[in-house]
Amino acid sequence: MGDTRGVAYDTNGRLVVATPAGVARRDGDDWEFFTGAEGLPVADFSVVASAPDGTVWFGSKIGAVEWSGTRFRYRQGPGWLPGDVVHDLAVAANGDVVVATDGGTGWIAARPMTLAYKSRHYEAIIDESISRTEHGFVSTADLAVPGDTSTARRIDSDNDGLWTAMYGAAQCFAYAHDRSADAKRRADRVLRALTFLQDVTQGGEHAPSLGFPARTVLPGDGPDPNIGKEARDGQSRETDPHWKMLEPRWPKSADGRWWWKADTSSDELDGHYFFFALYHDHVAESAEEKRAVCTAVARLTDHLVGHGFRLVDHDGRVTRWGEYSPAALNHDRRWEVERGLNSMSILAYLAIAAHVTGDDRYEAAAEALRRDHAYDANALSPKFQLGIGSGNQSDDEMAFMNLYHLVRYTSDPGLRRAYLGAFHRCWLLERPERNPFFHFAFAAAAREAGADGPFDPSAPDALGGADWLDDSIDALVLLPLDRCQWRHTNAHRLDLVRLAAAQSIDPGRPDHVPRGHGVDGKVLPVDERSFAHWNTDPWCFDQGGDGRELASGTVFLLPWHMGRYHGFLADD
Repeated sequence: MGDTRGVAYDTNGRLVVATPAGVARRDGDDWEFFTGAEGLPVADFSVVASAPDGTVWFGSKIGAVEWSGTRFRYRQGPGWLPGDVVHDLAVAANGDVVVATDGGTGWIAARPMTLAYKSRHYEAIIDESISRTEHGFVSTADLAVPGDTSTARRIDSDNDGLWTAMYGAAQCFAYAHDRSADAKRRADRVLRALTFLQDVTQGGEHAPSLGFPARTVLPGDGPDPNIGKEARDGQSRETDPHWKMLEPRWPKSADGRWWWKADTSSDELDGHYFFFALYHDHVAESAEEKRAVCTAVARLTDHLVGHGFRLVDHDGRVTRWGEYSPAALNHDRRWEVERGLNSMSILAYLAIAAHVTGDDRYEAAAEALRRDHAYDANALSPKFQLGIGSGNQSDDEMAFMNLYHLVRYTSDPGLRRAYLGAFHRCWLLERPERNPFFHFAFAAAAREAGADGPFDPSAPDALGGADWLDDSIDALVLLPLDRCQWRHTNAHRLDLVRLAAAQSIDPGRPDHVPRGHGVDGKVLPVDERSFAHWNTDPWCFDQGGDGRELASGTVFLLPWHMGRYHGFLADD
């Protein structure tokens, strides 16, 4: 240990020595050595300090490391420190850590709080800085000053319908669990917002058939969002042969109050249906509320069925991603990647429509797709992938939203068992991602279907431990209160394993960014990476931005309320 960078005694009297090769710890006459193989993220140390609770802190040339004695946590990037180069650090009697860096002095403090408190915190951010227009769309906000939420500017996104629907889904679970008046009010507002996205497309100069939902809206008295769009679309077409040219991409509403965005995608529909089913089951109480959700579901589903299982835009052509027809999915090789997912999605839409409306036409349409076009067989492989980390992360989010309802609303035991098997295979691929929404969605569907294994408390654990629940709780606890998207740089770490070349985002093409997982086989914890939504690739080592994007807390709220409703989490 000739090049010792620092020494300290922890509160148990064990000597801790920091070296460029790793961390040594002496306990009596026994020595242990920790390197990247044991989870140590960096080793270019500058200082070591011990905390009263037994934690040991290390400063390094790239961030700080917090060590509980059993687990290393990496504190790097502006979300944690004002600079990456740590010159010195000191631990106060209460455990707070003051860190001197090349970018200034930082302060890291741990404060006890409940998950219920975090829920209220994220709701406040949404209300104060993100919720947009009189309809309350929930996505993200831009910050004029990095990290300063008082400078927030509420903005639209391509997927306002999806993100708002997922926020609304959280409110449905919250109301189902504790009958909160606030949750009821928020869920009602989301129903009105998603219904408005159908209404706003009707009656104008460029109007699609009834039931077509807009992606999002902008105020009609604002700048014309179509200006310059044709040139940008042409550039997109040069790099993406499947890009759909559409004019106008932003039609004007019949009353002139709104620009609405066309070319609505399949993930938008997934979010809408996910919410509609939950609102119907858990929130709708009055005849008016039940009629409202029934009408929204029927209009959208009738549009799809009436156009041969396609989402058809104001130009009379299918949207870029709105293709669910047998002709495309079963007989056009260009839809190979989407075959399983879109087959499963349309079956889920029809199951939800049949459940919500009680109309037998939708089950008859689903039966025709299963009997004549093998959509049930297609649906058993809903994601095009080559192992963990491969394929599009958005496809996972879409599949889990749809499978949650498809399993629950399928009455035929054999078919339900087949769908649950597909859901299980999807979940096994997602298990290392530490995603509480994915875990709770599958666990709830499996328990309701009567599956054994780790989702039945009375059954032996057939899958090697309930780490899915530990990981879910860990994610909810660790998710930062600060939802500003700060840069996290991890590719240089010692404790990472690269994914194989075949496990790329786009199978057949190598990844252009470093991707992989920790030595424990799982993606990095949520407080060591940055993401606005659960469809962000968790296998990517380096993530985030400059703190000018403020994300919502839906990534917390949905699994938190879902987990409470299904009995996986306590209320506090």
